[in-house]
Amino acid sequence: MAGSAQSTDGSNEVAEIVDGRLEEVDVSKHPTPSIPESDLSLADLERRRSHPAQWIAYVAAVLVAIIAPYWVGRTLAVQRTAWLVAHMSAFDTRGLVFVSWTVTLVALTGLGMAVVESQTWLWRIVFVVGLAAEQFIAGLSLLKFDFWYSTYVVYGKAAYLANATNLGIIAAGFAVAVYAVVWVGLLVAIRKDSPLNVLTRSWASFILFFAIEAIALLVVLFGGLLTTV
Repeated sequence: MAGSAQSTDGSNEVAEIVDGRLEEVDVSKHPTPSIPESDLSLADLERRRSHPAQWIAYVAAVLVAIIAPYWVGRTLAVQRTAWLVAHMSAFDTRGLVFVSWTVTLVALTGLGMAVVESQTWLWRIVFVVGLAAEQFIAGLSLLKFDFWYSTYVVYGKAAYLANATNLGIIAAGFAVAVYAVVWVGLLVAIRKDSPLNVLTRSWASFILFFAIEAIALLVVLFGGLLTTV
């Protein structure tokens, strides 16, 4: 038989009767609240943390990264064509594909990591920088839906250089579209209690993303596409 009595001296012990004897027993203190009392609601606290001015500036930076570099690159392609061809000719077509694919991959990776690591601005900055670089290269190579007509008009016999650059960007973009379809399919098809559920983890999704991107690059480099445009 056991009984207990609260301590009256404010200590962290109580007197408890164990087997007919009175003993002092340690007990846990009640946790002290770490958040001060406030009249603000949770919505008010989240609103204060949102920093709308920063997001407005960031959206503006993204828009600038989309428009300005493409315009600069396109202007150089039209007005400094000979100079640009001389510098692009230093690269092999596969090298141009790899450069444009890599730059686009950096932008896409920054976007993905910005979604996953939403509390840090590092990956958002990486995305903007990568996007600006990709748009600049797209402007240089006159990227659009039927780019091969524009590149032939501007670059003439050297159009294959710009076409190769465009293929690198398109490969990275097409690969991320395939990845999105495959990833959503895995989320829908795999049950939560299935051993294959490990494929839906974040680290597995990034491995899948880079694997599909690498396959797309290899298809462009060695699949004969460079000789068709």
